[in-house]
This record gives sequence, C-alpha cells and structure tokens, in this order.
Amino acid sequence: MIFRRLLIILPLALGAVLAAVTLVALEGSEVVVIQTVDDAGALRSTRTWIADEDGDAWIEAANAERPFLRDIRERPAIALTRGQLVLRCHATPSPNPEGHARIRRLLAQKYGWADAWIGMLTDTSGSLAVRLECGDTGESQSRVKSRESGGESCPVRLSTLDS
Repeated sequence: MIFRRLLIILPLALGAVLAAVTLVALEGSEVVVIQTVDDAGALRSTRTWIADEDGDAWIEAANAERPFLRDIRERPAIALTRGQLVLRCHATPSPNPEGHARIRRLLAQKYGWADAWIGMLTDTSGSLAVRLECGDTGESQSRVKSRESGGESCPVRLSTLDS
C-alpha cells in the first residue's frame, strides 16, 4: 500500500519540482515583451529573453515559424518593453549560421544555467537571431491597445514606425 502511494506521489512531486525549476529558469532573469503587428493589423505581444552586444539588443526566434518572426519579416517596426521603458525598434533577422551562433552565445553568457536548462527542454538548433535597433518613444506618441496583452497600452504607434 505504501509502495503504491509512493509510485503515485514521487512522480507528481518530481513533476512539480521540474515545473518550478522551468518557471524560475524562464522568468527568473530579464524577460522583455515585444509587440509586433500581424497580418490583420492587430498587435501581437511576445515575452522573450534579450541580450545586448555592441549597442544593439538581440532576441531569439526558436524557429522560422514563430508568429512574431513572421510579423517582423513583413513589418520590422516593433515596440520593446524592457522594465519600465518602452522603445520603438527596427528588428532585423540575422542570417544563419552566424546569427544562430551569436544569439546562442549571448543568451548562454547572460542566462547561464537557465539557458542550459531550457536548452535541454527545447530544440534551439535552428534558432535565429533578431537584432533590435532601438530609440526611445518620446512622450507625444499615441497609445494603442494590445488584444494579446489584455488591453494593456503600448505607447508606440507601430503603423508609423517605418515612416
């Protein structure tokens, strides 16, 4: 009877510990939000890790099919929320294999064990680097609502960033 209970409890406890470690790995260090514009004109909010090198910020798309990457390829103007700062940025995917090597190196340096942990859970072998060239938003920009973020405001008019 005790053995049966252990067979049930131990896997559940192990699963809970692994889930907690994964949550800490994903959310325990800097996480930013990027907002892109999809084909229908709606804002898409995506949480992601970020690293800096040579004055530019870099994010990773785990694969070429990520919806935010498709948005960026069509409309490279994005909003980046980093802490309390919202920046408008121009996003440029970096060609592989150099882009992949760069983003993997940057994220490993910045996130350490968390990057290694997530790397064991997800396949990043085909990931792409995206360079963000950013400037601040200024106070006079209008606010637009994001459907994905539950109606939170983003102080950037994304449709005019490329202008």
